[in-house]
Amino acid sequence: MHDTTGQSQGGRAPRVLFYSHDTFGLGHLRRSRALASAITAADPAISAVILTGSPVAGRFTFPERVDHIRLPGVTKTPDGSYVSETLGLDIDETTALRAGLIKSAAEHFDPDLLIVDKEPTGFRGELLPALNLLRDKRRARLVLGLRDVLDSPEELAVEWDRKEAGAATERYYDEIWVYGLRSIYDPTAGLTLSQEARARMHFTGYLRRAALEEEAEPPEEPYILITPGGGGDGQAMVNLVLSAYERDPALSPGARLVYGPFLSGVERAEFEERVNRLDGRVRAVGFDSRMENLYRGARGVVCMGGYNTFCEVLSFDKPAVIVPRTFPRREQYIRAHRAEELGLVRCLDEYRDGLTPQAMIDAIRALPDQRKPSEAIFPGLLDGLDRVSDRVQALLRSPVPA
Repeated sequence: MHDTTGQSQGGRAPRVLFYSHDTFGLGHLRRSRALASAITAADPAISAVILTGSPVAGRFTFPERVDHIRLPGVTKTPDGSYVSETLGLDIDETTALRAGLIKSAAEHFDPDLLIVDKEPTGFRGELLPALNLLRDKRRARLVLGLRDVLDSPEELAVEWDRKEAGAATERYYDEIWVYGLRSIYDPTAGLTLSQEARARMHFTGYLRRAALEEEAEPPEEPYILITPGGGGDGQAMVNLVLSAYERDPALSPGARLVYGPFLSGVERAEFEERVNRLDGRVRAVGFDSRMENLYRGARGVVCMGGYNTFCEVLSFDKPAVIVPRTFPRREQYIRAHRAEELGLVRCLDEYRDGLTPQAMIDAIRALPDQRKPSEAIFPGLLDGLDRVSDRVQALLRSPVPA
């Protein structure tokens, strides 16, 4: 823990605002929560608020001096468009409502630092009114936080051009933090950013996760952990794992399966029937807000390739098989293949390996003897939270540019 406590430039206790748009999955909220927890632990004077669109934000616990504001939810339809999650509003009305709430929070919370997750202008540009407000007030530092991989360089360049994200990054943000290592992957390699913007980039390392002190002991029997993250796009992976246990009655170790909160009720009911027929060899739950405990006791992990899951695999030093999705982004596919090249995980690639029950059987059998990530040495690999806390202190102590 850092022995640093600070005051903002105005002499009051510092305030940090996080923006996490959360239109799909758990990744953005969990990343923001980990960062807020680390920042407030490093400096107990700081208060932090997370703006989030996640419908399951209320299921998480937040540490002292960290709170969250729930924005009206939006969800993606099969054709790629967005609709309001629960309100009878069209998407433009919902976005306008969210934008107003974000601006109001920025005005009344009056942060010294805003940390934006991934989207420079927010969902459908909803962050721009708040960015303009904070820039005009000239008291808040603005930071864009990016995960290690965003998408393929070609697809990302098209997306950022369409959203005018590059121009917003140049115009608004004092720093760009990448929660990874440049030696592993540079998510901005395909983007047209000025040298001045690139000079403001800091590669922090990945965000370490730890089991909480009050966590109960993990299950005693040997098991592998099966996690599709939020679960909204994890049906194929869950089906493959269950098929492996159905095909091979002697397959071991057994499995602990966490479906994730976004798996549809119909699909979960079908999976539950199959789990029940496996007579305890696979045990399943819908959601666990403290996944760290299950990671701690696992002999290995079968997962998709989301950023937070990858950080957990590294942090708990577990042999892992990643089954990445390839649509709508190639983020997981890129991350999994790069990590496999570096000896951190094994990737089960639908194009190279074929996603068959036998391929999964072989992967599960090999997991307990697979190399751990720690056997591939990368200095600073998991230093992200410490580096972020250091950057927060540096920004809070420096004047806002005129």
